[in-house]
Amino acid sequence: MTSNPLGSDLPYLSATEAQALFTSGELSPVELMKTVIERTEKVEPTINAFTERLFDEALEQARDAEDRYLGKGGLTPRPLEGIPVAAKEKHAIAGRSLTEGSLTNQGNIATENAPVIDRVVEAGGIIHARTATPEFSIATYTHTRLWGVTRNPWNPDFTPGGSSGGSGAALAAGTALLATASDIGGSTRIPAAFTGTVGFKAPYGRNPGLGPLVADHYRGDGPMARTVDDCIALQNVLAGPDPRDHTSLRPKLTLPTRYEDAAGLRLALCVRLGAYDVHPEVETNLRATAKALADAGAKVEEIELPWTREDLLTAVAGHFSTIFGAVVSEVAERDRDRLSSYAVKFADTMAYARTRVSYLDSLRAEQRLQRQLSEAMAPFDALLCPTTAVPGWHAGDDLADERLTVNGEEQCDTFWAAMTSPFNISNRCPVLNVPSGRSSWGIPTGVQIVGHTYDDPTVFRVGKAVERVRPWAYTPERRPVL
Repeated sequence: MTSNPLGSDLPYLSATEAQALFTSGELSPVELMKTVIERTEKVEPTINAFTERLFDEALEQARDAEDRYLGKGGLTPRPLEGIPVAAKEKHAIAGRSLTEGSLTNQGNIATENAPVIDRVVEAGGIIHARTATPEFSIATYTHTRLWGVTRNPWNPDFTPGGSSGGSGAALAAGTALLATASDIGGSTRIPAAFTGTVGFKAPYGRNPGLGPLVADHYRGDGPMARTVDDCIALQNVLAGPDPRDHTSLRPKLTLPTRYEDAAGLRLALCVRLGAYDVHPEVETNLRATAKALADAGAKVEEIELPWTREDLLTAVAGHFSTIFGAVVSEVAERDRDRLSSYAVKFADTMAYARTRVSYLDSLRAEQRLQRQLSEAMAPFDALLCPTTAVPGWHAGDDLADERLTVNGEEQCDTFWAAMTSPFNISNRCPVLNVPSGRSSWGIPTGVQIVGHTYDDPTVFRVGKAVERVRPWAYTPERRPVL
């Protein structure tokens, strides 16, 4: 394969562009991997997105991928052949460490691959690095006592979000073309919003998981990428049933790769989701996105949901304290001193919540919220709303105080800084985050595209439409300066 003239643009190729160049012989998977490795060595001291680098193995796999594109050995390229993919550390890789960012798990070795890892490897994707999370993936920022602070490539004073913050940071920094993520309260969508990337919270059961928490209907694994097309490509690899996860849906849904434009779409615009105080810059970017879609022929109508803070808090408190929070509380009971301060606070808060809110209370609130959402969305194809209420928060902060302070100014109550958990409560809805613009703080903002239950193709149609009418590409003038 010939040398490619793209040079410094190589780390910011989309996966679909890279595969086209592989197929034409204009680019080698080995050349791309070497460039991504060089980029990593340059920016990682600042960003700290990776917990483990698998570069030697990745280069060997890139050589095998090159052979496939050259037709050697009778093997043909697979759907992700030769593409560098960063994997969230919580996605187990057999024989490798599985700490979830906690000192309490040091020495823990995975005995099998997570389903998303198997899917990526079987599709020819090359896992060249593993990405950082907050401890146990419980926070909307990414730092731990084990790995240190992960920073946003757009503005290193700020966090890339969490819990899939390392994945979002790697994509924005040009050190991965695709990344795996997970979402139990916004862990895919918040980092996607803050890093100007695309993140998909698949509806419950669409993508298989591993371990007891796959039975938690708030959670799910999914894709992150820099473009909607790339997100589709990874999602089509991740989806489908797996016998290790009895909740995984069959038959597999394969997303289309081509979509109609925005004309004729019926879209609801909801700025506050009934309960949130939204920063003016977030609202401005959301409204600009909605107007661009309307100008392209979509019918956009502003609505307000009747959701209350009481119902949202009750649903989340009863659910998390009973399931996910109970897992962290078990660790805190036996190894409290080795936990980060925010993990201790989470465990204590969940223990308190269990004395105040029952799981039945949570289910009653969930049902009210779900019905209200369903009724409000009935006349529409999808709903648009902000991903976060605030354009970001600082790297290294634990958000331990009740009020979120950014740049010396109070913004809102910390619990209400992200607008993602309502759609984990309504987790049969697919939700796609796409960029909506940038804030004066130097980092991107995001819009959530919420679909009807299990209507994944529509959110991707809207996402593609947003990408057309408000182009967001990692061109030289639209990349982080590192």
